[in-house]
Amino acid sequence: MRPMNFTFRTVPQVIFETGAASRLGEIAKTHMQRPVIVTDKGIVKAGLIDEALKSLENEGLDYHLVDGIEADPPARIVKLSVEIARKHKADGVIGFGGGSSMDTAKIIAVLLNSSQKLEEIYGIGNIKGARSPLILLPTTAGTGSEVTDIAIVTSDDDHKIGVLGDEMFADVALLDPALTFGLPRHVTAATGVDAMVHAIEAYTTRWKKNPVSDALAREALTLLSSSIVEACDNPSNEEARGKMLLGSMLAGQAFTNAPCAAVHAMAYPLGALFHIPHGVSNSLMLEPVLKFNASEAAAHYAELGDFIGANATGGFSARADAFIDKLMEIVAATGVERKLSNVGVSHNDLPRLAEDAIKVERLMRNNPREVRYDDALAMYTAVL
Repeated sequence: MRPMNFTFRTVPQVIFETGAASRLGEIAKTHMQRPVIVTDKGIVKAGLIDEALKSLENEGLDYHLVDGIEADPPARIVKLSVEIARKHKADGVIGFGGGSSMDTAKIIAVLLNSSQKLEEIYGIGNIKGARSPLILLPTTAGTGSEVTDIAIVTSDDDHKIGVLGDEMFADVALLDPALTFGLPRHVTAATGVDAMVHAIEAYTTRWKKNPVSDALAREALTLLSSSIVEACDNPSNEEARGKMLLGSMLAGQAFTNAPCAAVHAMAYPLGALFHIPHGVSNSLMLEPVLKFNASEAAAHYAELGDFIGANATGGFSARADAFIDKLMEIVAATGVERKLSNVGVSHNDLPRLAEDAIKVERLMRNNPREVRYDDALAMYTAVL
């Protein structure tokens, strides 16, 4: 059998080093002199960014702090952040935080010296011109945004929209496990499950699945599944935190090249309409989607079971069931929310959620099994 044809893309440089945030100035000065550093007020209040800022000062970089980023970044906040960066006459961008801060940083870098409006770059391949230098530092182990080519924005009409293009890849992904030591349990759990979903969906996607993304997805799931409970129970465990951050990055590289599917498509309306954190939304929809897909993805689920300790025997169907059971056992041990009714969703909301989910064609088309409106409604109902 001939090897398949495929293309694999990722960031040009990854630095994985405990304490690396304290060297940010040294790393950044080769790319920029007047950066904006994009984060949120919680990161600033917690002091997570202090060493990084001191490092920028020590290297003589004239930075400006943009700390108004919100979860599921609204278009108005993104536009405002771009204007702030322009007023600073920034020559580079540093994203420091979770997925929302890093996604906003990507868009600022693209629009900083562009005449395009935000709405003009929505979708795939609509960015024109070169972006400004970009460095990304994740403070959660989940989104993988530091190595992806996508940013998610909540549009003015409350829909989560992607901006995709090679221009979104950062120059440097700087991963410092120490930045995740203080993460609360609920954030560790939700972002960790999000990363596991990235790995699973990359491994089972209908399009662009390839040997490199498969290898990354398997290793990511191995690291994440074996460390997420320990990271939740003992948040300062450096080994567990390191495995989570590395697993998240590998999963990000996997799904960038072998895209996500129905779990994410069904999570998006929950974030847009109810402002449920992205990781929680994925956790809520994981089990019903896995069970829905099992008839088509049994062989792949059976293979993944070996990497999370399912230790099952028999045919693909039995091993796939064992994979789902073991995975949900791990998820349950983290304590992450698994019922829609506990996060403000009522039975009356489900039709709107199902309608919006099936419109996310960019993701739904990748799912191993076609999802129709009635299917989506039934899956939401299953976890109400």
